[in-house]
Amino acid sequence: MVESTAQKHQQQAKEIIEACLPHANKSIRIGITGVPGVGKSTFIEQFGKLITQKNHKVGVLAVDPSSSISGGSILGDKTRMDDLVKEPNAFIRPSASGDSLGGVARQTRETIILCEAAGYDVILIETVGVGQSETAVHSMTDFFLLMKLAGAGDELQGIKRGIMEMADSIVINKADGKNITAAKLAKT
Repeated sequence: MVESTAQKHQQQAKEIIEACLPHANKSIRIGITGVPGVGKSTFIEQFGKLITQKNHKVGVLAVDPSSSISGGSILGDKTRMDDLVKEPNAFIRPSASGDSLGGVARQTRETIILCEAAGYDVILIETVGVGQSETAVHSMTDFFLLMKLAGAGDELQGIKRGIMEMADSIVINKADGKNITAAKLAKT
């Protein structure tokens, strides 16, 4: 209901959020961003399983891109989390980005509050994954993780400002096989 764009749901959604506000800000909020294919969903599945094994409840808010032509969205990130979706202490909510910019959905802040009210003490927000402008999640989280691919772009990519400056940590992913040298270079 909170994500609904129907006018008839707006007042009810507002009341629900207001009732949940006393439970807000009682979780660790982690934003995870990076280009498509960097491994965000795979990382979240493994990290989420680790969190649930430590007796925490993890809420995953996965934001998928929406088509600018049809408005539709695949909402497929959840399918990459086969094991995590079976965990009783995990909740995965895919949402369409719609016309929102910054890598998150229109109601991501409100959905975080709902997860906190439901008792999830770690909230992972996976952004759309399109590039340097996915900074809206930074203001919603306690920790902002940027995932990068080794060998993607030239040396200028490593010194660009914006998202690189906002990240609390940068992970160079897919650092195996023939990509080890490129990963070490990207780390440097």
